Amino acid sequence: MEGIDFCFLGENEFCPGGPIFTNHKEQNLFLSISRPVDVYFPSRKRSRISAPFVFTEGRFEQKKQASIEVLPDECLFEIFRRLPGGDERGACACVSKRWLSLLSNICKDELCSQNESAKKNTQVKSEVEDEEIEGDGYLSRSLEGKKATDIRLAAIAVGTASRGGLGKLFIRGSNSSQGVTKVGLRAIARGCPSLKVLSLWNLPSVGDEGLSEIANGCHKLEKLDLSQCPAITDKGLLAIAKSCPNLTDLVIESCTNIGNEGLQAVGQNCTNLKSISIKNCPAIGDQGIAALVSSATNVLTKVKLQALNITDVSLAVVGHYGKAVTDLFLTSLSNVSERGFWVMGNGQGLQKLKSITVASCVGLTDTGLEAVGKGCPNLKQFCLNKCSFLSDNGLVSFAKSAVSLESLLLEECHRITQFGFFGSLLNCGANLKAVSLVNCFGIKDLKLDLPELSPCNSLRALSIRNCPGFGDGSLALLGKLCPQLQNLELSGLQAVTDAGFLAVLENCEAGLVKVDLSGCVNLSDKVVSVMTEQHGWTLEVLNLDGCRRITDASLVAIAENCFLLSDLDVSKCATTDSGIAAMARSNQLNLQVLSMSGCSMVSDKSLPALIKLGRTLLGLNLQHCNAISSSTVDVLVERLWRCDILS
Repeated sequence: MEGIDFCFLGENEFCPGGPIFTNHKEQNLFLSISRPVDVYFPSRKRSRISAPFVFTEGRFEQKKQASIEVLPDECLFEIFRRLPGGDERGACACVSKRWLSLLSNICKDELCSQNESAKKNTQVKSEVEDEEIEGDGYLSRSLEGKKATDIRLAAIAVGTASRGGLGKLFIRGSNSSQGVTKVGLRAIARGCPSLKVLSLWNLPSVGDEGLSEIANGCHKLEKLDLSQCPAITDKGLLAIAKSCPNLTDLVIESCTNIGNEGLQAVGQNCTNLKSISIKNCPAIGDQGIAALVSSATNVLTKVKLQALNITDVSLAVVGHYGKAVTDLFLTSLSNVSERGFWVMGNGQGLQKLKSITVASCVGLTDTGLEAVGKGCPNLKQFCLNKCSFLSDNGLVSFAKSAVSLESLLLEECHRITQFGFFGSLLNCGANLKAVSLVNCFGIKDLKLDLPELSPCNSLRALSIRNCPGFGDGSLALLGKLCPQLQNLELSGLQAVTDAGFLAVLENCEAGLVKVDLSGCVNLSDKVVSVMTEQHGWTLEVLNLDGCRRITDASLVAIAENCFLLSDLDVSKCATTDSGIAAMARSNQLNLQVLSMSGCSMVSDKSLPALIKLGRTLLGLNLQHCNAISSSTVDVLVERLWRCDILS
């Protein structure tokens, strides 16, 4: 092959002339050896060479590709902060982890200013996108388990920055190998200055430095929830207190290294604090609780103290300084005695208290309960759980004192007997509307000869669950005392028979709306027949789950009388295909939810009836109906397309 001659005329021009190589053998490295090739170069025409080789005098070497990655972080940082908008920054963040890391470390005030038109376009676009994603104007993100990593937090910070940043961030758990650390929280702090709600659960790698980053960058923070974060100490909480004056809600749970100093700082700096919830923090004592409550005396409305090493002093402070408190929760306070509850009730500071829950507090006795009733004149809801030293006398005295009480719940208070229960109903004020008795084994079905007393006409809802001693005698007395019941729950009362429930129906003047008789195994069709005849015009919800003596006769009575019934549960009852067909024949029955779980005698023959009932059904439970085949279920799923079917 003949050599190709070139002559070099200028810096960027090649023209025919002399050869490039003095050794003609080197040309074989570039030209094909199959046949002669003629190459034409127009004279004096500039040609751009982009071959991946660099030629030298007697050799060639591969050309190194130019890359932006050779730039140091400082240069890339300057480039990124000059990008025109959030979309461009988001696209760059997808290139590599290095770029994502750099972009996530750019604060909002470090971005170069844009021209006015670009600002307006970006603002309008962001407003439209926010309206599509969140109706309340800001974004919310939640990371759980393996998804909770620093990289994801950085991506969230960059991706949401153009829309005003996050408003709510919830992190539940952490990746075991690449969990959340201060790096991820730093990205959130710099990219999301509008963050208002932050929840950190079970994050052992997050410490004071990470929380300080949030404090330095998210000055609008309003709600902070810290749970099982052992590396966070008073130092981190102090940073939040000093930099986040708008904090209104604080939750601290199982943070072993947060103590009194952190709570004192919150009380001094967060003047808008409205709600505190502190649970299982052994380093927090009376000093921290007292400082926090006394500092927020005019704004603090909700106080929740659980499993803390506090004493009577803390309750005394709550009783004196809790002038704005409306909701109070006291749980598992083993070091609080009778004196603490007595002082709290007599402190005259809980005038606005509307709801109180006391659970597993051995210090609550009759004396303390009576003092609480007298010291809280506006108390409307009272819940007692596992208060083992509370007796009938204390409950009756409380009922006399709490004249504004509307709702009373007693759970696992085993010293409360029939005398205390009925005594509280007889001595309550005219505002009591709901009473619940749950797992109280001290109730015995004794025959009481009470004089003629005025009934509790205000009571509308009564719930008695899993109290094995509650029987027909107690129900008969209830019927006389509570003639205006509308919602009645008698769950798991195996001692109740038809006679007891019929006595309630006999004295019930108002129409029953919701009735739950689940687990009352000794009730029969007679109860359902009488109830539907007398209250079918008002009955909306009926639960007969586990009433094994209920048969098709009850379903016939329901179909004939209950035109407003929307929710029916006959799970584990003795109903058959005939009962389902009877309900389907009713033209005025408009069920929305039907549960037949465990009805072994309902078979595929009920398919036409279920399809007809399905015209109004939104929910159908066929679980453990062994006589209904999978093909029947498939037909129902296809035909009842708007109904949720469990099978």
